[in-house]
Amino acid sequence: MATTSRAEPDQRQVQRRTVALLGSAQLLSGIGTGATVSIGSLLAVDLTGSESWAGSVATMMTLAAALAALDVYKRHALAERRGRRVGLATGLAAALAGAVLIVVSVVSGIFAFLAVGAAGIGVGTAANLQARFAAVDLADPAHRGRSLSAVVWAITIGAVAGPNLIQPGAVVGQALGLPPIAGPFVISAAGLLLATALLIVGLRPDPLLFARRLAAQGQTAAPAAAAGSAAYGAPGAGAAAGPLAGPPPPGGSLGSSLSRGLRAVRQAPAAILALAAVVGAHAVMVGVMSMTPLHLQALVAGPGGVHGSHTAGNDALVIIGFTISLHIAGMFALSPALGWLTDKVGRVQTIALGLGTIVSAVLVAGYGQGSARAVAAGLVLLGVGWSAATIAGSTLLAESVDQEERVVVQGVSDMLMGAAGAAGRGGVRSDPQLGRVPGPQPGRRRARRCGPGRRGLRPGYRAAPARRREPARCTGVWW
Repeated sequence: MATTSRAEPDQRQVQRRTVALLGSAQLLSGIGTGATVSIGSLLAVDLTGSESWAGSVATMMTLAAALAALDVYKRHALAERRGRRVGLATGLAAALAGAVLIVVSVVSGIFAFLAVGAAGIGVGTAANLQARFAAVDLADPAHRGRSLSAVVWAITIGAVAGPNLIQPGAVVGQALGLPPIAGPFVISAAGLLLATALLIVGLRPDPLLFARRLAAQGQTAAPAAAAGSAAYGAPGAGAAAGPLAGPPPPGGSLGSSLSRGLRAVRQAPAAILALAAVVGAHAVMVGVMSMTPLHLQALVAGPGGVHGSHTAGNDALVIIGFTISLHIAGMFALSPALGWLTDKVGRVQTIALGLGTIVSAVLVAGYGQGSARAVAAGLVLLGVGWSAATIAGSTLLAESVDQEERVVVQGVSDMLMGAAGAAGRGGVRSDPQLGRVPGPQPGRRRARRCGPGRRGLRPGYRAAPARRREPARCTGVWW
């Protein structure tokens, strides 16, 4: 009994330190994700000369995040065997390499570097998603929603700043002798480097391993997954009375991990609801958001304005960055309030609020597609709805499955979120007109008739030589 009383203050102290450190790392790493989302689609069009490649950067990000959710955290046993610190730091290191490759793609004009770099950023996104679960490894049941939301909120500053680095980044790029559009990714790389170092040095003791030590010492109560399945609508239902992290499960392949995670989810109705909520919300959010930069560019520049110059006009870039920043602010800025709502009102009620807000967002953005303000308002609502569904759903998922299955179920959740995001993005072909059925566009026909378009726009093919060979015939294409 005395041992327990001495350990409890240590647990609370480690939990507070863990949340603060994870929040700091989220802040720094969010810059890279925000910059890639807002500029990546424009850069892809610039390098390939075709709008059909506009969604490729975001697709690579989501696919890489989906694979990394299980591959990093299960197959290589980083989180399960070596703790959160190694898994999170590895993901951010991959994002750092991705940011460097994107700078190389700008300098060289080779699209393949951009695609691989975007995949690296996607792995970092998976690490940021897993950080929210690290925040509840040691949290007490009454504050799990708030602990998770505090880490989610911390990414706000970095993620909002990322899309607005276009002009400051141009100054940095010019100072370093790089193309102006490479500057934001230089800043992103610096933030990711600091975040990686912070996790490696500061995340000690590891929250997952520390929670397992507490469980081994008998300082946690038995899991309450059964209670969560029976009454998961109530605030805190299904919450265990101690740290959520159990002993490490046996190793296995990626396929066996997916099967085991899905099997664990099927055994708890609360986990099924939570998984469906976070995956569905993410699919809709990514599907709507991914084409927004190109749509706003066409909307601001006017008909045919997308193809008018080598780079987008300054006004279009500023509006794109500001709109994406508002969307990201909606995703993260209200996280503390939504975490409080999750703990006080209930997990299911907050999930319902989030999904209803997402439906409203789609209606506002769809019917107001001709107005940049309406699109921005829709994206803000979309971010808030995503945040509510993700925070409440993740909290419910973490406390609705047995301790020995939690880490792999969390990996399955993030993998399915990434896969659903890729599917939502792939369901609408890259098109500058948000909300309308895509069809043949004059700009695309011109792109196929001249320059590298005749060669099928192979990834890795450099468009610059074609511009020198046929300048007169390609003046109508946005290279």
